[in-house]
Amino acid sequence: MSDGVRLLPCGDGALTVEFGRSIDEQVLARVEAFADALREAAQAGRPAGVHDIVQTFRSVTLRYDPLVLSFEELCSRVGEFLDAPPTGAPATDRRWRLPVCYGGAFGPDLADVAHATGRTPAQVCADHAATRYRVAMLGFLPGFAFMDGVSPYLRLPRRQDPRLRVPPGSVAIAGRLTAIYPWQSPGGWHLLGRCPLPLFDASRPAPALLAPGDRVRFAAIGVDQFEALSRRCAELGVDPREWADESAAEAP
Repeated sequence: MSDGVRLLPCGDGALTVEFGRSIDEQVLARVEAFADALREAAQAGRPAGVHDIVQTFRSVTLRYDPLVLSFEELCSRVGEFLDAPPTGAPATDRRWRLPVCYGGAFGPDLADVAHATGRTPAQVCADHAATRYRVAMLGFLPGFAFMDGVSPYLRLPRRQDPRLRVPPGSVAIAGRLTAIYPWQSPGGWHLLGRCPLPLFDASRPAPALLAPGDRVRFAAIGVDQFEALSRRCAELGVDPREWADESAAEAP
């Protein structure tokens, strides 16, 4: 298999195509291009028997029906998609601008992050909000989007003392990644703020708000705006169109 790509069986109904052993821009670009080519082919029913495509940082897993398609046949068929060129364009055209209230009770680690990176809290918020992030994968919790692209100035290892309870909506960083916790859970990332939008809603046609390939930016809001949006979302839900980043329509 070219360029170190590995084809790995996962039980009797899944194939994992692994592109690398680390998280980096080149591997992410290859994963995204391959997954995008597969999804486009799947819409035309090629190859028959594949019923799910799961994208991660460095691999893509295809779940298939072994009564329709054998492992050997699938390995042979996916070869035609392995050379899909990384274009640098997003795998989807979905771009988001999500509100976040930085600092205070919502961002208890903001001051520590500023101290550790030699920046002011305002600079940390500005750096975090200025970046357009790539959703690399969903995992850990339903709707938890791992977003790549944190500024090199803000890259820190995970906290040495993870929290037992991270509030839902918490916006956090660790290494080169940022994320929004969709549920209360344990967590060891640095909390910078909180987003009032629910990231997962089982009543929506697509329960997870974000998906691999999406591009995300953040917009700073105040406490009053946060509380007003939280109440509105609780009463009316989320209209995804409201949070589309129309200003980035032509940007990569």
